[in-house]
Amino acid sequence: MRLSRSLAPATVAVALLLTLPHEASPHARVAAPKAEQPDLFGAACYSRVTGSRVTAYCHNPYPDVDRVRLHIECARWWDVDSDGAPVEAGPAQTVRLDGRCWKEVRSVWVSHQKR
Repeated sequence: MRLSRSLAPATVAVALLLTLPHEASPHARVAAPKAEQPDLFGAACYSRVTGSRVTAYCHNPYPDVDRVRLHIECARWWDVDSDGAPVEAGPAQTVRLDGRCWKEVRSVWVSHQKR
């Protein structure tokens, strides 16, 4: 049986595509380069201001130790701002940080440092 002249080139092209390896196929997916995984570090902290007293709780869900410090800025110019001592929050550990101003508290934040 003889194929017509217009059907023969199409048949050859399909046969060639079927014999190609999958990676050479025009519709093969190209693997995206793997992005570097972010460095998982840092305790999750929340703070509460009650009058002139500040309490912060920090929970470290990661395997690296996080040294956390409580920083308090007082509202009055004569009131002394404070930077607490660093406390180590180990893996799966929750730590409590506290401090105070004499009068009102302006702002509170927690800093993190890898050990």
